[in-house]
Amino acid sequence: MTNIRDTFDRLRGAAPSTPEQVRNRSFVVLFCVSVVTALGNTGMQSVLPAIGREIHIPDPMVAAIFSLSALLWALASPVWARASDRHGRKPLIMLGLVGFLLSMIGCGIVVSIGVRHMLAPMVVFVLFLFARAQFGLFGSASNPATQAFVAERTDRETRTQAMSTLAGAFGLGTIVGPLVATLFVLPVVGLAGPMFAFAIIAVVMLAAVWFWLTEDKTAPVPLDAAATRFVPAEAEAQIIAKPRPLWRDPRLKPFLIYGFLVASCQTALGQTLGFLIIDKVKLSPMAALDYIRMAMMTGAIASLLAQWGLIRMFSMSPRRLLRWGVGLAAVGSLWVAFAPDYWGVVIAYALSSLGFSFARPGFTAGASLAVDTKEQAQAAGAIAAVNGVNVVLAPLFVKFYEINHAAPFLVNMTILAGLLVYAYLDPILKAAGLAPASEDDATVSILERSEEGGV
Repeated sequence: MTNIRDTFDRLRGAAPSTPEQVRNRSFVVLFCVSVVTALGNTGMQSVLPAIGREIHIPDPMVAAIFSLSALLWALASPVWARASDRHGRKPLIMLGLVGFLLSMIGCGIVVSIGVRHMLAPMVVFVLFLFARAQFGLFGSASNPATQAFVAERTDRETRTQAMSTLAGAFGLGTIVGPLVATLFVLPVVGLAGPMFAFAIIAVVMLAAVWFWLTEDKTAPVPLDAAATRFVPAEAEAQIIAKPRPLWRDPRLKPFLIYGFLVASCQTALGQTLGFLIIDKVKLSPMAALDYIRMAMMTGAIASLLAQWGLIRMFSMSPRRLLRWGVGLAAVGSLWVAFAPDYWGVVIAYALSSLGFSFARPGFTAGASLAVDTKEQAQAAGAIAAVNGVNVVLAPLFVKFYEINHAAPFLVNMTILAGLLVYAYLDPILKAAGLAPASEDDATVSILERSEEGGV
């Protein structure tokens, strides 16, 4: 494959790459992978309310289309993370793109059948559920591999900015996704058009990863200070003899709790937004697509402002991101609940998006900084799992919306306000990113639990 890449570069007239240029090129490729994934997911999300109402699928069941995929994502992400340790990051990133591609093709076919009313709505729902599940099962391979790839090639001082840039790629995808989705709602393919368009984009991205992503096994990997610390042989034997899942690790557990709840609130807001806008503007689902697109693009612009501007401008540490993120998102959720008109919803959604775009890099970078270099893939797998499983709760929030339009946003506000208190009180979150990871502390914790019979 290296010979093929070298030949391709010579045909383009490219000069031999230095190690630094190779790493920069690889990071650009990973950035594009994240953009494409977000583009497809957000683009589908922007047209899903219209698809559901055109096919006559109840609103909570529309949100549930993502649920099986989310559950599979949560279960598969740690497995793919361990596989990336054995087989390398690049093969798993490509596997994730293949899963994304197959899912989009399947969803496009199912939507084409559904909008033509060739099958009963409940049959279409089941088929849609399983087509989307391909993304959760196989598409989940790319996320932990991408995070681990970046984490292994950044030091402690630059990792927060690198993670926020990677998160900014998702923000860029959320801007482009709704725009592309509505542009590809064409007469022949209709609401299935966006899914087929995203599948074509995935093919292009697969080719880019194949040719340009370089996983240099000989390149030096920056090590955290904790990775070089001495651990007594007896303690190391205890760790090896009785390994624990990272979700039980005291270094990571607060980040995973925080991350799961933040991701749940963001997903609830995003899944409910389309239905809220359709009801606010009082138009048909198809006619309301432009309004949904405008709101989602405004939120995505706010996300980019946070991730590419404010985080870097103010050199915000994970600790500050954890606090500011949920605080702003709580205010935005409260505003959405009582917004009197469409533009009030748009502004409130943008404020919430700004907050979530602080919080997500905050717990991702904080968790990465809390563990050693050799544990980055496992940590990334745990983060990917909590980012995926939260979607399972989305149908519940849409059901709240059916009962009372303000209810899901008030629940969001309550959870986020609680997380703000948690970020101030929890000792791990209070120290997020401030000090090198201490595996010695975790070792002591393991030994103490062993003596108590708690491991």
